[in-house]
Parts: sequence; structure tokens; C-alpha cells
Amino acid sequence: MKLTIGYLFPELMNIYGDHGNVITLVRRCEWRGIEVVVDELGPGDPVKPGRHDIFFMGGGQDREQLLVCRDLLDVKGEAIRNEIEEGAAALVICGGYQLFGRFYRPFDADELPGIDVFDAHTVAGKRRFIGNVVVTSGLEGASGTVVGFENHSGKTYLGEGCEPLGKVTVGYGNNGEDGFEGAVYRGAVGTYLHGSLLPKNPGLADFLIRKALERRGYPAGLQPLDDRVETLAHRSAVARARRTR
Repeated sequence: MKLTIGYLFPELMNIYGDHGNVITLVRRCEWRGIEVVVDELGPGDPVKPGRHDIFFMGGGQDREQLLVCRDLLDVKGEAIRNEIEEGAAALVICGGYQLFGRFYRPFDADELPGIDVFDAHTVAGKRRFIGNVVVTSGLEGASGTVVGFENHSGKTYLGEGCEPLGKVTVGYGNNGEDGFEGAVYRGAVGTYLHGSLLPKNPGLADFLIRKALERRGYPAGLQPLDDRVETLAHRSAVARARRTR
């Protein structure tokens, strides 16, 4: 078995440990005997049809979003949408999440169009949402929770075309108003949670791997791993977040 990860803009969109998400996907595949190739896709690099099984894009500041927005629209966006419709998985964080929606509207700059993977839009807010987050989510598997760290002023609102990642029990989430965090469309997950996210949430990592395997026609079941360390990290992060709410 072999999977290919398309790592979008690793030099520009990688804050708060986002690169750790790619490392986690690679390790959890390798521990199961799944070969993994990581393609780093920077500005100007096309997305080849049928090549990538998981896309990843991290977060960045407004300046970095401006730099990658046009490339997403002109070079990569249509191909990424098509691949997700064909079964590819994706994890996009913070600024990446915003640009996978319909648009991001800053305070004092032109609106940045997104690539319409998610039926969602984002507007700049006056309040910054910072802190640990706990989310109740069915994608995390048996634990039922996703935990991470948010730091954003953008307020994201979901349309009818996508579901939230889950319900916030600690923290602010998408906009600090409706109680939701993240977005899910087919195998694509958008979220504001940094951290890195996946080392503390192995069930979410395995959701992406399962979707990628299904795309290639491999059996959907995953070999169980010894996740004692990951489970302890997850529970510790959840407990710390609840103490500091």
C-alpha cells in the first residue's frame, strides 16, 4: 500500500507546530506498513490529477495568506476541489481553513477569495480568540473529543453545505457565537486548532488515513496501534484545557 501527501506551502503556512501533523500522518502510516510519499507544493507547483491522497495546509498570518491566495486560485484550487470530490482527504488549519472556504474578508484589505471546498466564509473580528479548545466530535472515534489550541481573530460561519467538526465545550471555535468548531466536507477537515493537532488526536489522524485508503480501493479497516502514549497525551491536554477554561 502506498499513499501520497500533498503538503501545501510548507514554507509559508506553518505556525504553531503545524508541520507536526504531517509527521504524525507519516508515522501512523509507516507503523502499519503503508508507504508514504510527501510532496511539498509551493507557489507555482501544480497539483497533478490522481496523485495525492491527503492534502495538508497549515496556518499563517494575513501577509502569508495574501501570498498563497492567488496561487491557490490560479494554480491549485480547481485540482484540489476535484481530488476531494474524487475521495482525497484533507486537513487545513486556521489560515488554510479560511482559504478553503468561499472567502476571507479582512478589516483593511481586499476580500480574499477562497477555493470553495467548504461552504463557509470568514470575516475579520475585533476580538482575538486565544486558548485551549476541547470539541465533542464523532470523527475522533472512541474518545469523542478533539483537543488543540486556537489563536485567531477571523470568525468563520458555515453554510448548509458542510458540517462542523464538532461542538465546543472549552474555548471559542469558529466564531465564538454558535458553539461550533471546524468544518467537514467528505474527507476534508478544516479547523482552527494548532498544537500540533494530530499527535494529541490519533483518531482524527486515522480518519484521514482511512479516507485516503478508501480512495485507492484498499480495505477501509486500519491495523490497531499501541496508542497508550497518544491517549495519555490526549487526556492530559483535555484535562489541562478544562482546568484553565
